[in-house]
Amino acid sequence: MDNTDFRDTWLIIPCYNEGTVIQDVIENARKTFPNIVAVNDGSADDSAARIHAGGAHLVNHPVNLGQGAGIQTGVEYARRQPGAKYFVTFDADGQHQVKDVIRMVNRLRNEAVDIIVGTRFGRPRAADDQVPWIKRVVLKTVVLLSPTTRRLGLSDAHNGLRVFNKKVADEMNIRMNGMSHASEIVGMIDDKGWRVAEEPVDILYTEYSMSKGQSLINGVNILADGILARRL
Repeated sequence: MDNTDFRDTWLIIPCYNEGTVIQDVIENARKTFPNIVAVNDGSADDSAARIHAGGAHLVNHPVNLGQGAGIQTGVEYARRQPGAKYFVTFDADGQHQVKDVIRMVNRLRNEAVDIIVGTRFGRPRAADDQVPWIKRVVLKTVVLLSPTTRRLGLSDAHNGLRVFNKKVADEMNIRMNGMSHASEIVGMIDDKGWRVAEEPVDILYTEYSMSKGQSLINGVNILADGILARRL
């Protein structure tokens, strides 16, 4: 068990209609990471109440603005907090794992990098690999269509698990509210010269998370948003 003091680390969780799982996600993460801000992005369910019950800091968007806006709001909140040095973007649906965050934050403390991006493709494919085939095809296609992503050595730019330092947090300014924020962050890494690395991570594809966004139309939307982000 890792005994590192993570009070200098903030988890940022954008949340839209995740009332079914968000409290459990927060309570599990808070066993290791006491500082969490969850942005309730105009949810129509009881997400706000569940976030509060889980013990996270709660910030509300009055209407749904999109995941990019949720992340930006959370970053702005977290970077203002005393003692905040490290920041993590973490999904609300239970796909991300605390063990991966621990490893990534410890790398950030000890290596000359500013941001570490999780990757589902950073090691040989295992027999129990959970990445759905359509998701795998879409994500690899996104990389093929992005010269910047390839130049930076990134293999999974749409992985929502990222860990970064205060420099990145202070300079981060996401303008694209939807899923295209992932491509925008890649552009910022390149434009601002942030030192970047990847870390292999395990994504838990539960029945719940699969129903939320692993469909073919979701993959098409990721591709379309990536093209739009490059044009803007």
